[in-house]
Formats: sequence, structure tokens, C-alpha cells
Amino acid sequence: MSDQIQLQAQVGNDLVGKRLDQAVAQLFPDYSRSRLQGWIKDGSLTVDGDVKRPRDKLFGGEIVAIDAELEMIEDHKPQNIPLDIVYEDEHILIVNKPAGLVVHPAVGHRDGTLLNALLYHCPEIAQVPRAGIVHRLDMDTTGLMVVAKTIVAQTELVTQLQERSMGREYEAVVNGVMTGGGMVDEPMGRHSKHRQKMAVVGVGKEAVTHYRVLKKLRAHTHIRLKLETGRTHQIRVHMAHINYPLVGDQLYGGRFRLPKGCSEDMLQTLRNFKRQALHAKKLELWHPHSGELVSWEVDLPDDFKHLLDVLTVDAEASNDEI
Repeated sequence: MSDQIQLQAQVGNDLVGKRLDQAVAQLFPDYSRSRLQGWIKDGSLTVDGDVKRPRDKLFGGEIVAIDAELEMIEDHKPQNIPLDIVYEDEHILIVNKPAGLVVHPAVGHRDGTLLNALLYHCPEIAQVPRAGIVHRLDMDTTGLMVVAKTIVAQTELVTQLQERSMGREYEAVVNGVMTGGGMVDEPMGRHSKHRQKMAVVGVGKEAVTHYRVLKKLRAHTHIRLKLETGRTHQIRVHMAHINYPLVGDQLYGGRFRLPKGCSEDMLQTLRNFKRQALHAKKLELWHPHSGELVSWEVDLPDDFKHLLDVLTVDAEASNDEI
């Protein structure tokens, strides 16, 4: 299935001398640069009826026309998977993702994903690239995600991510007691030996994470984090890099560690917490239709709360012994 797009616009004086790919980004701002580039290259976007190259210059007065098909997602099937929907309107959907839910189909997870659930909940989202998914959370990270229900909304939200005007705050529990908050400004890229892992690398992409202490425990710290950038596994890699890996992180946490003298309850809780203790707590963005600054915040999941309760009891017991 597909949806036909037919649009046209005249090149104004402000675009004289511009490259075609630069000009159409201004003429048709509802569509991403990559999509427009694709239409130029496959001949779906023409100038005065002729196919041009992305680098060709414009002289002014030309008629730029688009006659293209938006292919719908057909290789992924809708599945009736329950969603915790925090907010929804005709433009966006805010979801509170549980642990264990993969966001997008991949090797080993061909279905049962958030994308499959979105196709069932909102069938028309099949016309939006990646079923409207704007950003991702790791399978075992919980919390807030925004999904675009239209191409216009998706283009606007992706721009906000690129311009860093979308606010994302997380809570985590890390191994070790931090002395205070700070910032990690270290570039990231694919690990040189373990390709399923990311790492701090000298020639990687810029990655900046801010963190502050919420509560110091006996051998752990409850922290709040804010992202400037959104690299894959960014928080997990940055915290491990400064030697405060996330509790339960199977990929970056290193050797399992137990504090000296911990109770049986604490021992079992830490052993059984087999996912990274990371929750996307708050999301703030400019609504793609109204332009209003909006935000949402959700509670910590039960397993995260239980972990904090047990670590707090341990810290209080340790203080009583002093």
C-alpha cells in the first residue's frame, strides 16, 4: 500500500543560486532532507518538468513539483501488544515503555516490538517512516518516548533532537558513592573489538551527559541525568567510563560486585536485578502542531522502586551501626 504525494512550489528570489537540495528543504519543510534527496534522485521531484541533480543551482521562477508515493510499512505486522499511553492526540503519542520491550524489529526480535504495537494501535502510522519512532530506548530501559503520528510531526521532532531543544531526563542507580554531580563530555563510537558495544573513542561523535546526585547510599548512588546528545547507550557508556557503572548493566557493568556486609535481602535484590537501573523519567518538547512547550513525567517502575527501598534500608542500617 502507498499514499500519493503531489505538491508544487515556485522558486522565489531568496533561493536564487541555491542548490536544489538546499532549496527544496525550505520549500517543503514538512519532509526530511533525506526523503527529499531520495525523491530528487529517483525522479519524483522535478524542476520545470525535468529531473535534476541535488547539486544543480536554481535561477528563480522555476516550478518545483513532487509526485511521489509514500510506501507503507508492509514487512512488519500489527500486533495487539498493550501500551501504557501517557498522552495522545492526532499528532503525537507519548508512551511509557516497560522493561523488556524492544523498540524496533532487529535480528533476534522480528516481532513483539513497540513498532508492532504502534501499527496495531494506530494503523495510519504505517505511512510514517519507522512507524513514527523518533528516538529509542534500550530494551531494558524504561520510561518515556515520543512517537510521531504524521510525517510533519516526525520531521519537526527529529529537528528538535538535532537542535537539542528536546529535553530528556533520566534516573539511574550506579555502583559506587559519588561525591557530587558533574558532566561527562566524551566522544563515542562503536567498540573496536566488541561490535555490539559502544565505547568512548577519540574520533567518535560528540556525546555530553550531565548528572546530579539525588541520594547517596552506602555503596551506591541514586542520580538524575540529562542528555545533550542522544548516542546509542550513551548514559551506560559514560557512567561506566567514569567508573560508576549502572546497577544491573549486563553489557557495561563489568564484574558483579557486592558491598561488604550486605544483608540477605540486599544480596538477592542485586543478584536478581538483571537489567540496567535506568528510567527515562521526564520528557519535554515543543509540540509539533501548536508550538507549545509541553512536558511529561512518570513514576519509577516497581522493580526500580524496590531496588531503591532495599538500598535505602541498607544505608540506614549502616548509619545506625556507626
